[in-house]
Amino acid sequence: MRVIGLMSGTSYDAIDAAAADLRIENGTLVMQPLGLLSAPYPPSVREALAAALPPAATTMQDVCRLDTAIGQAFAAVARQAIEQLGGGTADLIASHGQTVYHWVEDSQVHGTLQLGQAAWIAEATGVPVVSDFRTRDVAAGGQGAPLVSLIDVLWLRGRSGTPVALNLGGIANVTVVPLDGEPVAFDTGPANALLDAAVLDLTAGRASYDADGAMAARGRVHEVLLERLLAEPYYARRGPKSTGKELFHLPYLAAAMNGLEVIPADDLVATLTALTVRTVADAVRAHGGTEVIASGGGTRNPVLMNRLAAELGGIPLRTTDELGLPSAAKEAYAFAVLGFLTLHGLPATVPSCTGARHASILGSITPARGPLPAIPLVAPPTRLVVAQEAQARRN
Repeated sequence: MRVIGLMSGTSYDAIDAAAADLRIENGTLVMQPLGLLSAPYPPSVREALAAALPPAATTMQDVCRLDTAIGQAFAAVARQAIEQLGGGTADLIASHGQTVYHWVEDSQVHGTLQLGQAAWIAEATGVPVVSDFRTRDVAAGGQGAPLVSLIDVLWLRGRSGTPVALNLGGIANVTVVPLDGEPVAFDTGPANALLDAAVLDLTAGRASYDADGAMAARGRVHEVLLERLLAEPYYARRGPKSTGKELFHLPYLAAAMNGLEVIPADDLVATLTALTVRTVADAVRAHGGTEVIASGGGTRNPVLMNRLAAELGGIPLRTTDELGLPSAAKEAYAFAVLGFLTLHGLPATVPSCTGARHASILGSITPARGPLPAIPLVAPPTRLVVAQEAQARRN
C-alpha cells in the first residue's frame, strides 16, 4: 500500500510529506521509503498561526479560519507529494495536522487539538485520509504523545543494549527500548521551542532559528539562568509525560530572566542550547541508554549535536539516516505507518509509552469519492524493517 504521511510539528515552519510503500509480511512491517518533500506554510497562514498559539488569546472565528487554511495547505502539499513522490498514485494519506493546543493539568492530558480538516485533503486528492490521531489515546487515559514511540519500538526492538530514539523538534522526546522490560517514552522538554522563540525576538524577526548554531557557538552559557531553567518541575516528573508551547514560550523565558542583568543575545542562545542538551542527556542517562538515535530539525544544528555528544560522554549519538530512515522526515514516515495500521484496524500505541489504559486504533477516516479499499485481516506487526536498513545495520 502506498501511503503519504503529512506532518507539521511544534515549530510550525513547514509541512513535511513522506511517501512510502508499506506491507506486512510474516509479522514484520516492511517500509520502503519513496522520498520526502517540505513546503513552508503560506506567510499569511504562518502569521495567523503564530498569532493564535499559546500564550496568545484567540477567537473561534480565528480557529475556524485556521482549520480551513491549514487543511487547504496540507491538501496542496498532499497533491504535490502524490505527483512527485508517489508517481501519481497513493492509496492512503495520513495527516497529523497542526497541533495548536495540548491541554495538560497536573501531569494529566485532558485534551489535544490538531487543526487542518481532512476533508480538504480528501477532496483535493481523491484519496482517503486518516487524521486526528492523538485524541483516541488521550480518551484512553494516555498522553497522546509521543505517538512515534510505536514505530521506535517496532524498529529498534532487538538491538543490543538499550537504544534511545530521540526527536529534536520544537519539543524533544525520547523512546527507550530496553532489550528486556517495557519500553518507555516521554517529552524531555524544549528542543527548538525556546531557541526559536528567542532568536525570533532577539533579531526582531530577521531570523526564526539559530542557523548552524552560529549564535550558540559565539556565546557563553549563563549559569545562573541555566540553573533557574533546570529548576522547572516538569523535568523531575516521571514519564509518561508530555508538554508543549503551552508551557515553554517566550513569556516563560522572560519570567526566568527576571531580575538578571541584560544577557547578550549569543549568551542567551548558548544557554537555551545547553538547556536542551542537559535535559535530553539527563533523560538518556536516567534510563540507562546505551546509544541515541536522533531525528528532527535539531539534528541540523551542528553545535547542538556536538554539545549533546559531549554531554552524553561515551554513549554513541547518531542519526536515523545511518539506519536508512531520513531524519528530516522520520515523523512524517511515522504517521504514514500509523495511518496504515488504522486502515487495517490495528492498534498503534504502546501503553507503557503513552500511559494509556490499553492500546488503541487511532484516528478518524475520511473517505474519498468512493468506498474505502477492502483490507485483508492481518495480525499486528511485531517488528518494523526499513527496506534500505540491512546494510546500515551491518555498519
